[in-house]
Amino acid sequence: MSLRPAKCYTQPKRPYTRISRRVPKKSYVVGVPEPKIRQFQFGDSKAAFDMEVALVASRSVQIRHNALEAARTNANKYLADNALTYFFKIVPYPYHVMRENSMATGAGADRLQEGMRRSFGSPVGFAARVRAGQTLIIARVAKDKEAVAREALWRAAAKLPTPCTIEVKVLK
Repeated sequence: MSLRPAKCYTQPKRPYTRISRRVPKKSYVVGVPEPKIRQFQFGDSKAAFDMEVALVASRSVQIRHNALEAARTNANKYLADNALTYFFKIVPYPYHVMRENSMATGAGADRLQEGMRRSFGSPVGFAARVRAGQTLIIARVAKDKEAVAREALWRAAAKLPTPCTIEVKVLK
């Protein structure tokens, strides 16, 4: 089964989230694949930094877990190559379970599928529900590496389904 376009899942709809790892019997949602994004913090979290650069969402959307992973890898690689010390954090966590009512195609598909009968769909992945004005990514760097952090977040914003703004804050 191929990946559907992101426009199928971008608009925020009713949340579908109840998954319990400790007590699986209490899960409402079963058969969910693991999220692609695993790590949310990178770099040196205890160091003292001068600047904090943040990526802020302009619209309320749902961001798929693979889009968050693509933004993370792109920005983190750029920061690791160009800034000596940095702290990088992905803020939203993908809790929302996306469903897909898969349709058969090809010869004889009409005999195999049920159309819109029992069309609730099966879980295919996760999405993070983001509000307008919410911070998506934070990068903390030294004062001379502010341009590097801006470029890293600008590259990450290209992977996300919402227009984003970059905000800079002086920490000291």
